[in-house]
Amino acid sequence: MNQEAGGRNRKRKRRNNHRKTENPSKKQTATSTATATATATASSAVKQPPPTCTVAKSSPKPLSFLEKMKAKLAGGHFRMINEKLYTCSGDEALNYFKEDPSLFNMYHTGYQEQMSRWPEQPVNIIMKWLKDHTSSLVVADFGCGDARLAKGVKNKVFSIDLVSKDPSVIACDMSNTPLETSSVDVAVFCLSLMGTNFPNYLQEAHRVLKPSGWLLIAEVKSRFDPNNGGADPDTFCEAVCELGFTSVSKDFSNKMFILLYFKKKPKNKASKGINWPELKPCLYKRR
Repeated sequence: MNQEAGGRNRKRKRRNNHRKTENPSKKQTATSTATATATATASSAVKQPPPTCTVAKSSPKPLSFLEKMKAKLAGGHFRMINEKLYTCSGDEALNYFKEDPSLFNMYHTGYQEQMSRWPEQPVNIIMKWLKDHTSSLVVADFGCGDARLAKGVKNKVFSIDLVSKDPSVIACDMSNTPLETSSVDVAVFCLSLMGTNFPNYLQEAHRVLKPSGWLLIAEVKSRFDPNNGGADPDTFCEAVCELGFTSVSKDFSNKMFILLYFKKKPKNKASKGINWPELKPCLYKRR
C-alpha cells in the first residue's frame, strides 16, 4: 500500500513539474500574440498620407479659327484707322469719327494692344514728372485717349481728344480748343502729334500755356530717326523754339520713344514762316 501510494505521489510530482515547464512558453506565446495584435491594431489606426499625384499644368487654350479671324480683322481695322489719322488733318479726323464714333473705340482698343507690348509707357513717365512737381499745376492733355493721365495724378487736367466717351473729356479739334488763353501750366502731347497739321496743335498749346509754362512731348522714336526716314530731332526742336519755346532737355534713353521738354518764353512773338520738318507716319506692320 505504501509503495503504491509512493508511486502515485512520484507520478503526480512529475506531471506537475511538466506542467510548470510548459506554462511559461504558453504564456510567452500568448503574450507575443497579444502584442502583435495590439501593434497591428495601432498601425491600422494611424492614418496613412494620401498618395501623391502630379497635376498637369493646363496649357493655354488655342484660339479657334473664328477667334483668329476676328483678331486679324480687328488688327486690320486698327492699322487702317491709324494710317488715316497720320495722313489727314485734325479737322478731317474729327469729321471721320463724327461719321462713325465706333471707329474711335476700335482704334483705341488696337492702340492699347500695341502699347501692351512696350516695356515702358511714356504716360507713366509724364505722370511721375507731374508728381515730382506741385499738384497745383494745371495740365492740358492733347490727345488724351482714355484720359489715363488725368486719372493718375492729383492735378487739374483738361483731357482733350477727337471723341469723348467720358464726361471729363473735351471733344474737339486739337488745333482749336475751348481753353482760355494763358490758362494752363503744362501742355502734354503723349504720342498724339498725328495729323498732317501737327504744327497747329503746338501753336494751340502755345496759346493756352501761361508764360514759362511747360510743353512735354513724347513721340515714337522712329519718327525722329534721320537714318530711317525720320525727322532730325534738332531741326524739330529748333522749329518748336521758333514758335516761342526754350528747349530744356531731351531724353533718348528709351528704345521705343523720345521725350522732349520745353518751356514757353515769358515774352515772345512766334516767328512767321517756321520751317517745320515732316514727321513720318508711325505705321504698324501686319502680324
